[in-house]
Amino acid sequence: MLLLLLLAVIVTSQAQRVPGQLKNDSCVCKVNSSIWSFPAARFLDVTTQIQICENNLEEFRNQVSNQNEELPKMKATIKNITDRLKRFDYLQTSGLYNALHLRQLNQELQNIHRAIEETQVHNPEEAQKLLDELSKAKSDVQKMYKDDTFNLDTMKKRLRDLSNRVQTCRTLPYDFRSSCHQRIMTNISSPKVTKLNSFSKSYISGAWGRDAQLNSKKIYWEHCLVSGNKHGNTIRIYNSYEDFMASKNYKDEPIAPAYTDKNAVQGSGTILYDNTVFYQCYTKAEICSYNITTKTTKRMNIDGAGFENKFPFCYYSCRDWTDFDLEADQGAVWVIYATEENHGNIVVSRLDPIELNITHTWKTHLFKRSVTSTFMVCGVLYATRFVNTYQDEVFYAFDTATGQEINTLSLPFEKVAAGIANLNYNPVDRKLYMYNDAYLLAYDTFF
Repeated sequence: MLLLLLLAVIVTSQAQRVPGQLKNDSCVCKVNSSIWSFPAARFLDVTTQIQICENNLEEFRNQVSNQNEELPKMKATIKNITDRLKRFDYLQTSGLYNALHLRQLNQELQNIHRAIEETQVHNPEEAQKLLDELSKAKSDVQKMYKDDTFNLDTMKKRLRDLSNRVQTCRTLPYDFRSSCHQRIMTNISSPKVTKLNSFSKSYISGAWGRDAQLNSKKIYWEHCLVSGNKHGNTIRIYNSYEDFMASKNYKDEPIAPAYTDKNAVQGSGTILYDNTVFYQCYTKAEICSYNITTKTTKRMNIDGAGFENKFPFCYYSCRDWTDFDLEADQGAVWVIYATEENHGNIVVSRLDPIELNITHTWKTHLFKRSVTSTFMVCGVLYATRFVNTYQDEVFYAFDTATGQEINTLSLPFEKVAAGIANLNYNPVDRKLYMYNDAYLLAYDTFF
């Protein structure tokens, strides 16, 4: 008797018809079981996928749990920030913030316009170009206000560049460029003079040099700060280079009765020009001039200038009491400082050394705390930065005659100590004079 055995095969989903015989009360048949082989490889793949899913699910559960814990903290932080900013809502709702800055921009536009009017006598063609640009700037400011779209940083930079061009065109002497035709420095020699100051090695801040007035006598001077390397009230004068090197036959000229007097010197940014000492006045954002011949003192305020270590020379470490740097070159005295209005960047003002007032002002993009010292040559501002204990380099220049900024200079020069208290250029002998942590150094310069 033949029996039909129907077998369901899961893997292939097919049925197999098998013939058989009845023997000894049993059904005997031959079956091919190869189609029933267990899918081990697929089973392992499925098992792996299941494990990955379980791991991902567990990770997701942990993330949800962590987020549930962090959400209250985030909400509390947002609420705290919202509460702190709430008191400034009126700035947006009342328009005070925009109106305030609009007034500041309009004020600056008016100042530039007045300065352009002064240039028309000397350079009418250039003045007309500047007026056209100023008119467009005014239109753009009004458009900003009308559209309630304020790009203050871009507009301030635009007005700063325009103002610098106006300053250059105003009343610079006609022979200014011709007398400084080689305008950018190309090299600095090794030190030609290296000498400890004549007071004490402990006096690490001060200044020294030669009278910078072109027709002046060959007078050398030395000024050291006392009272915490901050204040001073005398300047030491030598009538010859030989006396200076030998530290003899000098005269100590009193600038003020005491180093706490209102006319005393603060900081190391001192310069001697035409037998007159120019320096920062005691604890003030003011410049003083003391005429050694007449024994008279003048003073003037520098509006907005940072002082009392607000914007000193720094780089790696700050040099205290260097908020103001007085420099001199052909026919002019310069004051270098920084203001909040210019974001702590260097501002250069040209002074009338006789009347002691500002004739021109330029604003740079160089952050004052990023440099170790500055000096002026032919109306070009140079800035230095720290390389190592025994070397600095001139890396930046700003030409007041063109408004051009050069950031690619690399003019290294040697030191004997890390800190620079003062660095000034003398147009008479074309030397750089440096007060280097109590040491006095001088260099030749090349253009």
